[in-house]
Amino acid sequence: MDMDKQTQMEIESATFRQLVEHLRLRTDVQNIAMMELAGFCRNCLSRWYQEAAEAKGLPLDKAGARALIYGMPYDDWKKKYQTEATPKQKAAFEKQHE
Repeated sequence: MDMDKQTQMEIESATFRQLVEHLRLRTDVQNIAMMELAGFCRNCLSRWYQEAAEAKGLPLDKAGARALIYGMPYDDWKKKYQTEATPKQKAAFEKQHE
């Protein structure tokens, strides 16, 4: 498909917003499960967001970037939705990060 850069950026932006909204709604999906299956999680996404903002000269700290992705402060999200990782999940995570 042939499209101009502005249209491509608009489509990518809409896709990103939909991904973030999907992750906000799927609080049942734990970050460790995402890491195990996809190799990234909400924290990765927030780090990439922070890095992109900084590349544009916009100061954004880790907490601010996470709040943008999670839709609330990260500590609040953890208290409401995060569950303890299973031993199997922890082992898979460690193996993936050797």
